[in-house]
Amino acid sequence: MPHSTDEPGARETGRAEVGQADQAAEIAVVPEFAEVAVVGAGPAGLAAAVTAADHGLDVVLLDAADAPGGQYYRSPADGLGATRPGRLHHHWHTFTELSARLAAHRDSGAIRHLAGHQVWTVERTGDGDWILHAVTGGDQETRTAVRARRMVLATGAHERQLPFPGWTLPGVVSAAGAQAMLKSGLVLPGRRIVVAGSGPLLQAVAVSLTRAGARVPALVEAAGYGAYARAPRVLAGNPGKAVEGARFGAALARTRVRVLTHRAVTEVHGDERVEAVTVSRVDHRWRPVAGTGRRIACDALAVGHGLVPQLELALAAGCVTRPGPDGTHAVVLDARLGTTVPGVWAAGESGGVGGVELALCEGELAALSIIREVRGGVRGQEARRAVALGRSRNRLRAFAALMGTVHRPGAGWSEWLTGDTEVCRCEEVTAGRIRTACEELGAGDTRTVKLLTRAGMGWCQGRTCGFAVRELAAAHGTGQEPGGPDRRPLACPVKLSTLADLDGPG
Repeated sequence: MPHSTDEPGARETGRAEVGQADQAAEIAVVPEFAEVAVVGAGPAGLAAAVTAADHGLDVVLLDAADAPGGQYYRSPADGLGATRPGRLHHHWHTFTELSARLAAHRDSGAIRHLAGHQVWTVERTGDGDWILHAVTGGDQETRTAVRARRMVLATGAHERQLPFPGWTLPGVVSAAGAQAMLKSGLVLPGRRIVVAGSGPLLQAVAVSLTRAGARVPALVEAAGYGAYARAPRVLAGNPGKAVEGARFGAALARTRVRVLTHRAVTEVHGDERVEAVTVSRVDHRWRPVAGTGRRIACDALAVGHGLVPQLELALAAGCVTRPGPDGTHAVVLDARLGTTVPGVWAAGESGGVGGVELALCEGELAALSIIREVRGGVRGQEARRAVALGRSRNRLRAFAALMGTVHRPGAGWSEWLTGDTEVCRCEEVTAGRIRTACEELGAGDTRTVKLLTRAGMGWCQGRTCGFAVRELAAAHGTGQEPGGPDRRPLACPVKLSTLADLDGPG
């Protein structure tokens, strides 16, 4: 693939021939150059891009979605005629303000917003620049190479799922998925929806569903909110979080949503789709307590157990990661959001799941840190702003660590499973097959389990089942699980012609 070596602002459009399977189509290759490339147009990425452009830097913003906002600020399509999309969101005014700044910078040319561009890998050039390789969707896949002096990774997170009997039935959706259906499509997964799993996202989902007209008979939380009281200093430093929690609690009470803590959905019932769920009490290790199961009638289940940072690009760049209190891994960052790799910053969920307020704070702080490096320092007002953002980040990160500790899945959750419960949905691998691989075939770690069963080797590449497979391998295997996050060479599926052309003409 040709890479531009022109000065900042230079652009070049080329054409590249592809393999025999695609001989009828030529694929456009559009090299771009920027002082800063920001990956992800969610809260963190938007804040980073517009702040950098505000201070005169040349920015390319790449995002897989067709519109900015990320998962948090998903918006209904124009054709749906939504008149008040802000009712589906918190902090909507913040998003509209960021969107206005983005539009102004696009018009002036300070930001080139490449919507619908999925960055699938990054590489470093000999002179220290970064090449970000992106593709667009569709049958005629277009490939784009962006060359940048510096890079901000704001790649967000995906939802963590724990399997249980019946979780593959139609009507079972992820908690974030239910919210996305509502925000972007103005549709509900059902009319009587149980919300279950663990984490503060569940409260927001339940409130959103009830406001949209659904009946939520229960919010089932495997952990307990009382555990937050064990960290009074962290709570005192984040009074807004307590207010937000109280507001959600009041909203749930008004709509008569029962909040069941220290309980989990351990089975889903139904023939063609969800008809009911069994909710069981769980102990401190999340093991179901015998004899406590109760059925709740519903036609849909929205379930999720927290979020997992998306680290593929950070790992491709060589960034060091650390284990977090929630059982996931995150990028190691310094006080200025720099990673362990020069020229790479990260903001938002990449550094550990912490919510929208933290993402906005870190995105702006990362941009100010880049400005400091470019200019050799920052002026008084910018310096004071950076200090204030740093303080906010510290207290918000402390709350994020508390949140991760409180809602981390307990090791006993695997006792929900039966032998025929599917763990890997892509490859239809059951819990029984994973146990057999470990106990009878000698698999001692996740990698060997994958080789023997194909668990985690399907379309999602383990994003849905990876945590569960790793936990089951650790519980039933004979060896030590290697540390570190899952490593995937590509951040998204790409065609073989794209890989073949990576070192193509030019």
